[in-house]
Parts: sequence; structure tokens; C-alpha cells
Amino acid sequence: MPEYLHVAIIGAGNLAWHLAPALDNCGYAVKEVYSPDSKKADTLVKRLYQAVPAGDLDFSDSNSRLFIVCIPDDAIEEVVKEIVLPDEHAILIHTSGSIAIQALEYAATQHIGVFYPLQTFSKNRKANFSEIPVLIEASDLSTEEILIRIAKSISNNVKQVSSANRKAIHVAAVFACNFTNHMFTLSKAILDDEGFDFELLKPLITETINKSLEIGPENAQTGPARREDFQTMDTHFDYLEDPAIQEIYRIISQNIIDRYK
Repeated sequence: MPEYLHVAIIGAGNLAWHLAPALDNCGYAVKEVYSPDSKKADTLVKRLYQAVPAGDLDFSDSNSRLFIVCIPDDAIEEVVKEIVLPDEHAILIHTSGSIAIQALEYAATQHIGVFYPLQTFSKNRKANFSEIPVLIEASDLSTEEILIRIAKSISNNVKQVSSANRKAIHVAAVFACNFTNHMFTLSKAILDDEGFDFELLKPLITETINKSLEIGPENAQTGPARREDFQTMDTHFDYLEDPAIQEIYRIISQNIIDRYK
């Protein structure tokens, strides 16, 4: 097995929880897992075949050749400054959608890259990597070839994307996933306050998403703002009472009106 197939994972959060076993199962042996929370590292190691917890970021004696940083965006730069790689041939990559590849230039290697799975991950939800787009960027051709080969071993959808374009995709993903889920949270809170179960909205949510995917979200838009039903919107606005939620309702409604004018 070539040395670069030996992998070290820095981080033990939701993405690492799914990515490390996926790599293991495809023959890319994860040898070490580092996390500032040693309990999380120990728990992740138990999901892997050969891995051991790493006590710190000094990998100078490591046999791994690929080091994958799976940590929150705001911690990447600091970790990169602290990590000690075995030699200048090591490959260091991060998995962020919004952080540019240049954030890794502090590391003592010229072989850097990005391996961004475009999906939301939770530890209690199974991830089917074969259906997850993986966006690749690399500093050099040899690193690019390795990352593409690894990505294609776990995913059927691999694309080479620059840092600037990846940021745009990540912003779009925040609207499509994180903001949408927050809207679900707000709608559930409204139902909870009135004693209704969130299950009531599931057929509506399912149809909304399916229709959006089938005919395009711009063609699927309905509702009082789309038809400029100001009387209904005023009624909703008065019902909400909470100024913060009222403002969300107002801004989104106005944006829908403006877009379809």
C-alpha cells in the first residue's frame, strides 16, 4: 500500500465521524485521530480498523502521508500553524466550504488541498457518500490526482472547484440547508405554541421540496407574498408579535415581492 494511503484525521466532529470510516472502508487506512477533546478522538477511533488517538499535533514520527483537517472554519488557521508534519512530502488538506486553500500555506509542505463534501452531517444520521458531491482543489497536479482518486473511491460526484467558486457554492448551501432548517424550527415553534404536532406540516414540506427540485424553485414559489396578498401578510405580521420574527417575515416577504416584480 503506498504511503500516501495512510491517513491522519485532525478533528472528531460530525464530518470526521462519517468521513474517516468511509475512507477506511475504501482502503485508505486511517492511522491516527487527533482532537483537543480526547474523549471524542477515542470514540471515533473505535469506529475504525487501525487508528489510534494522537495526543497532540506533532506528527513528525507519523507514517501517514495525508492529513485531513476536519475542524470548525475559525480554528483552521491556528491548527495549521501548530501542526508538525513528518516531512515536506506530506499532503495537508481541509474540508471547509468557505475557507480558501491559501489558509494552509502556513504548513511546512507545498502539497495542500481542499476536500469538501457538500452535505450536512449529523452523527445520528447515516451518510451515503456515493451520492454526496465532493469538491476538490489542490496546489499541484500530483496532489490533485491523489485527491480526485480518493474522492472517486467514495463518491460518484467529484468536481474540481476553485476557492472563490466553492465559497459561492457554500453560501448557496447555507440558504438551501441551514436557513431552510431554521425556517422549519420557527414553524415548529409556532405549532408547538398552539398545541399542534410538526407532523402536520410534513406533507407540505415534502411537496415543496419535491416540486422545487422538479420544476425549479423560482417556478415553485407560491404564497401570499408571491401573489402580493398584503391583507393576509398584515394578519400574519400581527399574529407573530415577536419583533425579531416579524422582521424575518417582513424581509423575506418583501424580497419575494421584489424578485417576482
